[in-house]
Amino acid sequence: MNSNRRVLLFITLSVGIFLLASVAVYFYKVSWLPFNRVNLVSDVITTPPEPVKKIKDIKEDTVIAPIIVEEKPKEDFTLYQKPGFITDFSTDTNRSALENFAKKLYDLKTGKKRKIRVAYFGDSMIEGDLLTQTLRKLLQQTFGGDGVGFVPITSQVSKFRESAIADYSDGWDEDNFMQGKNRKLYLSGHSFHTSNAWVQIRDQTIHDDSAIIEKSLLCGPVKKSVALTVNNKTISFSPDKPLNRIVMARDYTRRIKLALADNQLPVYGVTFESDSGIFVDNFSFRGITGIEFAKVDSAFLHAIPDDNPYDLIVFQYGVNLMFRPNDQDFHWYSEMMLPVIRKMRNCFPESDFIVVSTTDRAFRYNGEYKSAIGIDSLIKIQALLAYETNSSFYNQFATMGGPNSIVDWAETKPTKARKDYVHPNPRGAELLANYFYAAIINDYKKYEQSVK
Repeated sequence: MNSNRRVLLFITLSVGIFLLASVAVYFYKVSWLPFNRVNLVSDVITTPPEPVKKIKDIKEDTVIAPIIVEEKPKEDFTLYQKPGFITDFSTDTNRSALENFAKKLYDLKTGKKRKIRVAYFGDSMIEGDLLTQTLRKLLQQTFGGDGVGFVPITSQVSKFRESAIADYSDGWDEDNFMQGKNRKLYLSGHSFHTSNAWVQIRDQTIHDDSAIIEKSLLCGPVKKSVALTVNNKTISFSPDKPLNRIVMARDYTRRIKLALADNQLPVYGVTFESDSGIFVDNFSFRGITGIEFAKVDSAFLHAIPDDNPYDLIVFQYGVNLMFRPNDQDFHWYSEMMLPVIRKMRNCFPESDFIVVSTTDRAFRYNGEYKSAIGIDSLIKIQALLAYETNSSFYNQFATMGGPNSIVDWAETKPTKARKDYVHPNPRGAELLANYFYAAIINDYKKYEQSVK
C-alpha cells in the first residue's frame, strides 16, 4: 500500500475510534480523564443541564467530609457575593479583614524599615507573572520596595515572562507536582537538581538605580559543604536547614548568574529583594486546582517561615475545576481542599490568608458562549472554604463583571481575554490586578482610619 494512503487510513481510523469513544463517554456519562478534557462532540451536542445538587453538610468523622455551613455570631456569609471587596465575613464591614497585614503595611507607610512578603498562588491565570507583576508594581509604588521576588530556576514560560529574564543551560533535572520522584517540592511546586548546569536571571522590575538588591538562592538541605559559582566567583556554604536562604550578592546589579555541580542539593529559585519594602512572589503552576499542595511535606512547610516568612498568602484557583460544561456540584472539591487550606494555615500561622474565587469561564450552550452553569456553585464552595478556615475571601468573578463577563472581555474591542473564553490576556490580567489592588487599599484604609 502507498505510504500516503497508510497514513491517511491510520488518521481516519484514529479519529473514528476517538469519535465513537467521545460519543459513548458523552451519552453514557463514563468518566475518563482524556475524554473529560477533550471530547469531540461536546461543542455540537447539547444535553439539558443536570439539576443543581444540594451541597451536603460536612461531618468531620466521615470519609466524605463536606463543609458545615453554620451561622456564626457577628458574621455574615453572604458578604462573599460583594464585588471589589475583601471580606472576613464580619458584619462590621468598617473593620479591616486583613488586620495583621494592614498593620505591617502601615509600618512601611509610616517610615518603618521592614520586609513584607506576599505569596500569590495560582494556575495558568497568573502564569508568566500575569496579574502579579501589576499588583507588585502598584504595591511597591505605594508602600516601597524594589525587586521581583521569587523566580524559579527554569520555567516553561521563562521566555515570555516580562518581569524577569532567565537563561539557563541544559542539565537541570526537575521534579514537580506532575511527577513523582519523592523529592521535596517548594511552594512553586518544583524542585531542581543538577550535576553541572547554570542559570542567569535578570530582574526587569527595578527602576531605581540606587536601590541595593539582595540576590539569594533558596535551596534545601544537604549534609556537606557545597560549592556554588556566582558571577564567575566560587562561594562555599553548608545548607543544613530544611529551607536555606543563601545570600549570593548585595549590590546595585540586577543580574545574577550561578552554576552548580552537585546533584544532591535541591534548588528552588532565586529571590530579588531590596532591604525594605513589599514583595510579591508568583507561584503559578499550569493546570492545577490547589489540592496538589497536599503533596508538599508539612514539616518542610513549617520550616519555611523561619528564613522566608510570608505576611499574606493568596490562593486563586478554579478554572481547572470547570472542564465539563454541565458540572454543577463541586462539594467533592471542598472535601479535598479543606484539609489543604487548614494545612497551609497551620504551617504559616503568622500569615493572613485570602481565598480568591475563580474568574469567569464560558462554554458553548445552544450555539452561544455563556458562563459555565456551575460557576455560582463553585464560587460558593470557595467562599465556604474561606468561611470555615477563618480566611478572607475576594470574589473575583463578581468584580470582573459577573455572568458572561469573560465573553464580553473576549469579544469587545479592545479585547481583555482570549477566545478560549477562559484566560484573560495581558490587558485583562492588568485590569484584574488593579481591581485586587484597589480592594487591598480599601481594606488597608480601614485599618489606617482605626489608628488615627
